[in-house]
Amino acid sequence: MRKAKIAGLYWDKKTEKGSVDKRVEGVGRVRAVFTASSQKEAEGHYHRIIAEAKTKAAQPKYKNFTEAATKYLNEATIKSLGRNAISLANLVPFIGHLTLDEIHQGTIQPYINHRREQGVKSRTVDLELSVVRRIMVLASRVWRDENNKPWVPTAPLILSPDWDDKAEAYPLTSEEQRRLIKELPEHLAEMALFALNTGARDNIVTNLQWKWEMRIPELNTSVFLVPGDFTKNHTTHLIVLNATARRIIESRRGKIESHVFGYKDKPVDRIYNTAWKKAWKRAKLPVGKNILSGPHNLRHTFARRLRSVGVTLETRKALMHHIDGDITTHYSPAEIKELIEAVEKLPEAEKNTMLRVVNG
Repeated sequence: MRKAKIAGLYWDKKTEKGSVDKRVEGVGRVRAVFTASSQKEAEGHYHRIIAEAKTKAAQPKYKNFTEAATKYLNEATIKSLGRNAISLANLVPFIGHLTLDEIHQGTIQPYINHRREQGVKSRTVDLELSVVRRIMVLASRVWRDENNKPWVPTAPLILSPDWDDKAEAYPLTSEEQRRLIKELPEHLAEMALFALNTGARDNIVTNLQWKWEMRIPELNTSVFLVPGDFTKNHTTHLIVLNATARRIIESRRGKIESHVFGYKDKPVDRIYNTAWKKAWKRAKLPVGKNILSGPHNLRHTFARRLRSVGVTLETRKALMHHIDGDITTHYSPAEIKELIEAVEKLPEAEKNTMLRVVNG
């Protein structure tokens, strides 16, 4: 193959085979092979190959998703980081090799299809995808490369999957509540009773801290102000106590310095554990793919009972912390009294069960 008139271009008229081998400033060495029936066609290939190499070199060098996921796991400090790591372990085989600009609904769909074929709930898949959304937001808005450019220009819209498999809540009857409380270990039983009488989400119950308690002298009682970092809508949640909840709180004083609830003088991470699952089954409560069997049912029970005793919708929304962004959390003593009166209408647990939980 002989060298053509242009430096770096080689073309053989007899074989019609050609190649490019040229060092280009800002690009590096460019090598390629081609076939051409004429010198003019060979030169056309040369100019195209050089232009494509320059264009590619000028494009941003995006990191891949595995690099972004690694940075996230190394820097995040949230309590759910362990679960997020499990989610990313499921995701990386499908999208880990993709650069961040290649992450979008289409490239994630094979992962979604795979998880659905495995029989995984759509809500579980969406929770895993929420980690991707978070990483992409950080990559587009927070993280910067050596040139102070974002890791990716924009975060893609990733839709929530929904294949109509949402499990239905199962509010407990008084008899079912008694059976469940009886089967639960003492530390879970008192947490469950607290949730049943306050409507607090299970993550709030496990994280409830003494420093959040606020005394209301006018009412001779206390409430808890849960910071927005621990609530679903990121606003302060006022938890008022009826007689049952107050007795549980008083029984816990002095047992753990920081947290209200715990086990063996230490806070617990979750209510929904093996002990809960076994107690639920022993209490002969329903299980199955289409029905909830976790502690979130306690919140649904609380809501249903409020409605059954005639508590108004506005008051129920306040107690459940179903609030709009413009509703203040600075309640007056009179308003707190109204909320307490509402939760005092709830039926207490069976007397013997209540004594077992509070007195041990």
